[in-house]
Amino acid sequence: MPADAPLLPGSPVDDDLDARVADVTGAAHKLRISLLMTGSCLPVLGAVLLAPVLPKMQDHFEGARGAEALVPLVLTIPALALALLAPFAGIIVDRLGRRRLLLVATVVYALCGTAPLWLDSLGGILVSRVLVGVCEAAIMTCCTTLIGDFYQGPQRVRYLSLQTMCTAASATVFFVVGGAAGSAGWRVPFWLYAVSLLIAPLMAIALPGTERKSASDRQARPVSEYRRPFPWRQMRSTCALTVFGAMVFYTVPVEMSYLLDDLGVTSSGVIGLATAVASAATVVGVVAFARMRRAPDVVLSPVLAVCSLGFGLMYLADSAPFLVVGAVVNCLGTGMLLPALLIRGMSRLEFADRGRGTGLWTSAMFGGTFVLPLVLLGVEKAVGALASAVGLLGAATALMAAGLLWAHRRQAAGGLLGDAAPEQSG
Repeated sequence: MPADAPLLPGSPVDDDLDARVADVTGAAHKLRISLLMTGSCLPVLGAVLLAPVLPKMQDHFEGARGAEALVPLVLTIPALALALLAPFAGIIVDRLGRRRLLLVATVVYALCGTAPLWLDSLGGILVSRVLVGVCEAAIMTCCTTLIGDFYQGPQRVRYLSLQTMCTAASATVFFVVGGAAGSAGWRVPFWLYAVSLLIAPLMAIALPGTERKSASDRQARPVSEYRRPFPWRQMRSTCALTVFGAMVFYTVPVEMSYLLDDLGVTSSGVIGLATAVASAATVVGVVAFARMRRAPDVVLSPVLAVCSLGFGLMYLADSAPFLVVGAVVNCLGTGMLLPALLIRGMSRLEFADRGRGTGLWTSAMFGGTFVLPLVLLGVEKAVGALASAVGLLGAATALMAAGLLWAHRRQAAGGLLGDAAPEQSG
């Protein structure tokens, strides 16, 4: 079956595989894509599962040295490790293969994730959490890379968008599950990391390898094709934009409870409901992007404008319903923003570069996630209120949207002039 024509300008045709995964229907395909989606959600599990039990952990380690600062790191340090190590995971992916690294990381993830069930030292728990971040870097990089390997054109856009939708929706689910499990004790949620032991055998059976062609076949192709430089310039711009995009994306999930608290809302049920409504808007945004069938560079500017509008409404909000409306508008935009950024990066990568490129993108994404609370905290101290800090982030988002629109129009005008030049010279 011939591969689909690439949807996006510059999307490479991946002919470095032994065999393109041709079937995109049937039970085997559904199992394959389900496993890749499930694997992509594992790093989200590490990011939000323990948030509800941090106070109980704080009480348990109250007498430990530095517990006040170290216990919150149990939640955040995997994201930092993921951000720092994802580029190296990408290098390993390109050199050793996607499937092999994914299987090893998924098994080790369960071992390190459940380690706090038996550890009594806060230092030992932190070490296990760092190792969880290492595994998350490998898992996320491999799953995203394999989606790029297995699918092309509209199918690739569809499943990268689905990946974003699944990770966004799973965050809300894991938060609820973590809270429910944490009611039985702060250690109980760590049992959920064992789920990856059920996923790993299925991955070994259902995911085909994506090995390169034989050496004899490679010798028949031009040497320059294999010695081209890595597209650093393109990835630098995409990663820089992704760091900013990650801050825009995670502002509502991370800061919504504090913004509601500033408005006098203290009920955890109301806060949870408001966050769930915003998360639903994110899913709607992802679905809307998948149906647009437009190149990311075209939609990024208007999508950022929608995000900026949501931030503006949140800044102006003087009641909880008004704040929720602003959050919904913002999350509708972020639901389109994240897949646009991911596809922008993936569409510029060939097979030999895809692991490194995906690792860099993943690092940028989780790096932005990690620095967001620090940035907003610093701005809040400068301006006096969290809502004002969110308003300034909205202004910065509007400026970014305007800059991207200007750059896109300039590039389009340059292309038109370039097309006209030969006719004039002729």
